[in-house]
Amino acid sequence: MLSAKPLILGIGGTPRSQSTTELALRCALTAARNMGADTEIFSGPDLVLPLFDPTSKVRGPGVARLLELSRAADGFIIASPGYHGGISGMVKNALDYTEDMRLDARSYLDDRAAGCITCAHGWQAAASTLTALRSVMHALRAWPTPLGVAINTATPVFSADGTCVDESCLRQLEILGRQVVEFALMRRAFAEAQKPKEASLRDSSTEETSIS
Repeated sequence: MLSAKPLILGIGGTPRSQSTTELALRCALTAARNMGADTEIFSGPDLVLPLFDPTSKVRGPGVARLLELSRAADGFIIASPGYHGGISGMVKNALDYTEDMRLDARSYLDDRAAGCITCAHGWQAAASTLTALRSVMHALRAWPTPLGVAINTATPVFSADGTCVDESCLRQLEILGRQVVEFALMRRAFAEAQKPKEASLRDSSTEETSIS
């Protein structure tokens, strides 16, 4: 039996707290919690980070927190507004800091699911941004969930109190949150099942070495 709940990390939004993108991210994270996961969010003012500089070894507290959460996470939900046909610079900059994880046992976002959410004023921008975000997730070795959610903010999606008033959008965000948790649970169960086999192989290797 797995000893702890999976941790799902949400990254994204805009510097403006309670932006449409952040509200969508929070909806998906709520669905993940309803599946029994623990969740953390890196959004709003958290995204105001220094530009990633691969030559610098200096990392402030905001970046340190992002990397700590990213290393601990069993899955990710990434949400970006559509800026001129692509993901926002702030979201991309936050993701660029995963370069510091390149030498980890789990490099970058390797072996973990990533649900992708994009928001833009119009379907074309929302869809093109989703394609761009999914490509970034592939580059970071994550597993984009089968469902990605593109949200057209030209029509009302959230009420003033942050409630999602678009039932179709809400269902999609809930499915996305569930898919990330389901993958995390399956991956952790597989890893647990592999441990006895790996131990057996180590024991066999040790025995062969001692005999020779």
